[in-house]
Parts: sequence; structure tokens; C-alpha cells
Amino acid sequence: MRIPRSVRDADVADRTVLVRSDLNVPLDDGEVADDTRIRASLPTLRLLLDGGARTVRVCSHLGRPKTNEDRARYAMAPVEGRLRELLPDERLEVLENTRFDPGETANDEGFARELAAGCDLYVNDAFGSAHRAHASTVGVAQLLPAYAGLLLLAELEHLAKLLGEVEHPFVLVSGGAKVDDKVGVLQKLGGRADTVLVGGKMAEQLRVDNPLGFEVELPSDVIGAAAFEEDADSGTYAFDGLPDGWLGLDIGPETRDRFTHAIAGARTIFWNGPMGVFEWPRFAGGTKAVAEAVAGNDRAFAVVGGADSVRAVNELGLADKISWVSTGGGASLELLEGKELPGVAAIPAAVKSAA
Repeated sequence: MRIPRSVRDADVADRTVLVRSDLNVPLDDGEVADDTRIRASLPTLRLLLDGGARTVRVCSHLGRPKTNEDRARYAMAPVEGRLRELLPDERLEVLENTRFDPGETANDEGFARELAAGCDLYVNDAFGSAHRAHASTVGVAQLLPAYAGLLLLAELEHLAKLLGEVEHPFVLVSGGAKVDDKVGVLQKLGGRADTVLVGGKMAEQLRVDNPLGFEVELPSDVIGAAAFEEDADSGTYAFDGLPDGWLGLDIGPETRDRFTHAIAGARTIFWNGPMGVFEWPRFAGGTKAVAEAVAGNDRAFAVVGGADSVRAVNELGLADKISWVSTGGGASLELLEGKELPGVAAIPAAVKSAA
């Protein structure tokens, strides 16, 4: 895997540094609901400030604003407020939501020049956006001396371990709603894994049509519901025993036992995607069981990726018991699929030391 040059090698003393962080955090009633990504951005920002940077300008997108109402909803003010609570330094500046300008997603050179104006160098620390060729991830890297931030480098380092020689048994756990989003990773890693466990809506799709070329373990029982509603009538059924019109919204207890047993015996684990509609407590048992099994296997190198899986381990307070919890959903999937990430490719490669 190509490794970009590190911010550790940049001379930032008395310079203005533009940093692309990933501050795309969930908001609740105008307040930051989960500051995990903000906290993850701090090591790079502290490194720059400790290195004597004159100014550190932080830019990020937030949500997917399209309307004027969205512009009010996704203004950076609450994110900036939380960042300043965690890192109170007058040299820190936070720019407005990059996606407020249509030039961001178009990788418009004019907008990239606006972002780069007055800056001496650029640091990309937003792994979660590195798979997007946007003005703030690619355009500015072509205008300023560019470096990779500490978080971006750590993501590459940990995810690369799954692409190299891994310790076996290697267990891959996948879930969520769509096979299409993850089929590339399943094909890339699944063929090397000893066991592939699939839950969620994906399991139903693979049961009908498996494009992977290898066998996967699917749920033998499910928690079914009469409708896609949080308080719908529900019960436990064999996967082929659901009443007509009912929906499988979680894996059942027999499947949980089988999946967690496989995870407990693993030496390498990659988990992406919930086992059901975990946002509703009645259908969260399968996802919780998987999360606890991954966190409980302290002999394994375990990586959790994808917004829903990461949210689950964070809400359960298990993140610090897992080897690596990725901040990138789509970025981690594309990297593990073998694709080159535009935001990484735009940064010059690290110089290899002489032997």
C-alpha cells in the first residue's frame, strides 16, 4: 500500500496550515450528539500547534446540505464550539461547512484556491472523506505542499494489516441493508477469511443470490416483526418460518450463539454492518452480541468499520477494547476493496529511508 508523507515531517513553525479534518458529526437539536470524530482530530491539531504554527485553519463538511434550511441546520457553529472546548487555542480557526459551496463536491479549482488562500501548507486528516475527489481533499493538495495527518496515517496502517498476512482464524462479519455496497470487500477479504458471517438485510439477499463465489454463514433464526415499526408485534422464528408479510429485523438467539462462538475463536476480525435494526432496542440484541464478542476477544486483531457498527461499539462503551475502530465508512470499504483513495493519492508519497 502506498503511504503518503507524514505531517510529522512538515516544517510548520510560524506558518499557516490548512487542515482537512473529519468533523462530520451527528447533531441533536443543534448540539453535537457524538464528538468521537472531533476528538479523533485533536492529535494532529495539537501536533501543529505544538510545532509553532502561526494559524491552524480547519475545514470540514457537515451533513449533506442542499436547501437554505439545511444551511442553517448544518452550520459549523456547534462543532466549532465543541472543538474549542476540547482545544482552546486562539490560533485555531474553523471555516464554514465546505459543502455550502457547490465547488466542493465538484472539486472546483476556484473553490480550492479560496480554501488555500493565505495558507503555506495543507494537511489531510479526514480519512472518512479520502475516497471523495473534492476541492478540500484533492484540489487544495494540488495547490499547497500536502501532508497526511496522524489519523489518516493510523487508518492506513491498521487497515493495511487486513490486506497483508493475517493470523488465522480470520473471521469477517458483515451486515446492513445492501450487498452492493460491500460486495467488493466481501470478494477481496472473504476469500481469504476462514469464516464469513452475514446478518441484516444482506443475509436475505445472499440467500436468494450469492455473487461471492464462496460459502457464507447465514442466520438460522431471526427476530421477526409484523411491520417495520419499533413497537410492532414480534417473535423468534426459523429463517424460513416467518409468517407471511413479516420482516426479519434481527438475528435470533441461535444465530447469535453461533456467530459469537466463531468470533470468540478468531485471531483476526473485520466487522462492518449491524445485524438488524439496532436503532430500536427490541431489535438490537444481535448487533450488541456481535459487538460484545468482538470486544471480548482480546487475543484477536479486530477492526470495526462503517458508521452503524462504529456507532454501536461507541454507544455500548466498547471502542477502547477493540484494536481499531475506523472513522471511515465508505473510505475503509474502498481501501479494503483495493481501490486507490483520491485524497491519499493527492499527497506525495513518503520518502523511503536508505537501507
